[in-house]
Amino acid sequence: MEKFISFDEIKKSLEKKESDCRAIVQYYLKNIETKAHLNAFVEVYEQSALAQADLIDQKLANGNAGKLAGMVIGIKDVLCYSGHESNASSKILNGFESQFTTTAIQRLLDQDAIVIGRLNCDEFGMGSSNENSAHGKVLNATDESRVPGGSSGGSAVAVQANLCTISLGTDTGGSVRQPAAFTGVIGMKPTYSRVSRWGLIAYASSFDCIGVFSRTVKDNAMVMEIMAGHDEYDSTSSRKPVLPYSQLLHFDKKAKVAFLKETIESQALQPKIKTNTLAVLDKLKSEGHTVEEVEFPLLDFILPTYYILTTAEASSNLSRFDGVKYGYRTPNAHNLESMYKLTRSEGFGEEVKRRIMLGTFVLSASYYDAYFTKAQKVRRLIKDFTENLLNDFDYIIMPTTPSTAFKFGEHSGDPVAMYLEDLFTVQASVSGVPAISLPNGKDENGMPIGLQVICNSFKEAELYAFSNYLTELTS
Repeated sequence: MEKFISFDEIKKSLEKKESDCRAIVQYYLKNIETKAHLNAFVEVYEQSALAQADLIDQKLANGNAGKLAGMVIGIKDVLCYSGHESNASSKILNGFESQFTTTAIQRLLDQDAIVIGRLNCDEFGMGSSNENSAHGKVLNATDESRVPGGSSGGSAVAVQANLCTISLGTDTGGSVRQPAAFTGVIGMKPTYSRVSRWGLIAYASSFDCIGVFSRTVKDNAMVMEIMAGHDEYDSTSSRKPVLPYSQLLHFDKKAKVAFLKETIESQALQPKIKTNTLAVLDKLKSEGHTVEEVEFPLLDFILPTYYILTTAEASSNLSRFDGVKYGYRTPNAHNLESMYKLTRSEGFGEEVKRRIMLGTFVLSASYYDAYFTKAQKVRRLIKDFTENLLNDFDYIIMPTTPSTAFKFGEHSGDPVAMYLEDLFTVQASVSGVPAISLPNGKDENGMPIGLQVICNSFKEAELYAFSNYLTELTS
């Protein structure tokens, strides 16, 4: 069977009777087995995926199959799927089987998508390299000595290595866009509240978004339009209507585009990434679009604000994992207090413990106003500045990451260097606006480069259309 690049190719194959859903699932299962050393999958649902495929083949024969019949998806190991284990790639949730299905996944299942397995990630979504997983690191398929990015590294590699049609990840500060850039695929973070968080094992609740990895903009848009929308189980989900994004991809207007001076002139920016980003901006100018340099004086404050607020929320959210009702419990306890302490000390990884302690510190009575309250105020300034910019411009373009995929262990001993990998992605997360990473060539070592496009809240339709135009313009 030939390699499927897009869902359209799968649909054509099904329509012409050249293939069926069972054969498509078997094709992906063979790829997963062949590339098992990449460690993208934590668990493969072979039997249930084949059973789903058989049911959908029957629906296709009867003419009542859903819009996603034949689409095979992988899900990040922080998304619950009823009857299957979900452990956020953490020892502390070993053996936890979900009792319900994430709303976003259920909506895809209702349209006859097939879930083939759960994907490796940084523990509880905390990391930028997928080196913090209890299941071991994920390898970048382009160069196996390099990281795939994080935290959704397994989800990115699953699409990169053709192990599924699309995959779901989560993006708290760049955890979809950064690994998408590192692996040369498309990664979309929607507006905060556009997709329900019901069933997502929380890291930082006011930042977490479920996002999509794909090879084409159209596939990404199709999955997003089905997942998005209000959910009665999530009071933070938006009631704004969802447009048919995949049918609105035609772009025929002249755009007004901003690029941030501070990102292009950043000392952390790899020269080849700068060159490729400026080449896209020049191309847009030559096509008659307005491209202007703007200053973003708050850039230096985004990362500190993000890490203060997300660690505080993590400290609160992860307090529920204590060994009492489910997951790992230490065998070494001699009383209740030691059970709590040892379970959490042994069950959580080093990065998670670091962030819990940081979060607990900034929430403590003596430092709450100095750190947490101040960070909330700065978040509002960043959000207002970004939204005002997006009222004047249609899009903001910048590199997705300051560097391409780095080698394993390169930043392991320096958490600050690791956190700086999120330098360009956290703005959209702090502001709550949608952002997408698109492939933008390769560096001197053949590693993929990402181009990030940001637009105003709930303008996913415009973002997808412009992204589709950009991919055609730069191909």
